[in-house]
Amino acid sequence: MPTTKVESIKKSLMNKIQKAEDVVFKENFTKEKYLETYYIKSISDEQVLGQYVLKPFFEIQGAELFLDYLQSHPKITAFKTEEQTVESVLRGEAVLFYQDYIFLFDCKVDHNNAVQDTTVETTIQGPQSGFSESLPTNLGLIRHRYPEATLKVESSQVGTISKTKVMLLYDTRFADMDTLGRIKEFLGNVKINMFQTGEQLLDSIKKSNRSLFPVMLVTERPDRVAINLSTGKIILLIHGSPFAVVLPTSMKDFMASMADIYQTYWVGRFLQTMRYIGLLVSIILPGLYVATTSYNPEIYRVQLALSIAGSRNLVPYPSFVEVLLMLFMMEMLTEASIRLPKAIGPTATTVGGLILGQAATEAGLVSNIMIIIVSTVAISNFVVPINAFSFSVRVVKYIVLGLATVFGLVGVVIGFLLFIAYMVKLDSFGQPFLTLIQSKPNKK
Repeated sequence: MPTTKVESIKKSLMNKIQKAEDVVFKENFTKEKYLETYYIKSISDEQVLGQYVLKPFFEIQGAELFLDYLQSHPKITAFKTEEQTVESVLRGEAVLFYQDYIFLFDCKVDHNNAVQDTTVETTIQGPQSGFSESLPTNLGLIRHRYPEATLKVESSQVGTISKTKVMLLYDTRFADMDTLGRIKEFLGNVKINMFQTGEQLLDSIKKSNRSLFPVMLVTERPDRVAINLSTGKIILLIHGSPFAVVLPTSMKDFMASMADIYQTYWVGRFLQTMRYIGLLVSIILPGLYVATTSYNPEIYRVQLALSIAGSRNLVPYPSFVEVLLMLFMMEMLTEASIRLPKAIGPTATTVGGLILGQAATEAGLVSNIMIIIVSTVAISNFVVPINAFSFSVRVVKYIVLGLATVFGLVGVVIGFLLFIAYMVKLDSFGQPFLTLIQSKPNKK
């Protein structure tokens, strides 16, 4: 291949693959030989490259002998097309420019030993690998799942003391540049001494705009990140954190689980519908119980009204006190389950909940129907797949409960409308938060 053709291909490759700190171009030379290597170090094994290419390059005497070595090596293949070469580089292979020849060396890095299983966003089917605390490893996991030349990686530092390294990832074809500008401006204005996790960014946003709901999604799944990149989202990776931050986000993102993708179409839609029903139940059921028992019992059938009244015969205080007491105990059990060791956490909280509910009912402190209500609310709250959004929903139900205590059923309606109005007003870096239908990004 003529030298001019090789130079043309080299420049074309560098133009097609977005520049990033993990994209490496190296020149190696001796008195007789000259070798250029081009690869992505987050998905290419530099140790293997050094052992099988660079070490022989410096040890083998004579340019023709080294060329024979390259042509006979089982992991080294000759250049075929430019498109195939770009794809190979994005899959972890290294390009070798030697004399008037171009070779591809298979040195893909194996991240399986460096990653850990997902612990927060688990799925029955689909990939089980999650991010680690190593930034290069996390970047490699994303590149493996999103092998696109248009993936742009930008690095910066956050934290006046920690000076933590962070990376912004986005697809230049899909990402909105105005949104990207807002995110960069936000990162530049963040005042944090010790920056360690993405949750600290959530806290910074909440302090600046007093937001009740999270406007950034924190995930541990590389497959979720890859899918969000293809829809125009921007990803933030943080050194030392096994989580990635997805922004901007909408309510739909917080109600979606990766399990939906790995199920059949109708099963996935059914699961999504169940989550929205669970969200609705979690928010309005406690307030609805107080409103109907204290203000509007006439909406029940006579048999049900008598059953509820009979179960509350021995309860010495109003229904809203009963609800608050049991919700408070449920919140305590939930927090305890998080703090306890994994081996005994589920058992301790399950047994504790059963004993507490049984004892409270027998003592006449709460009614039987109240135990059912609180259990339903707790289960419905756990249906929300993203914890940050689930915690916010736990707060909203108390607001609806307070309004129902004062205004009855009208208070429940007012509380729910305020919940909707607040989300309509909320935005995530200029993008509406209450977006239930995700439009496909336009290619640029």
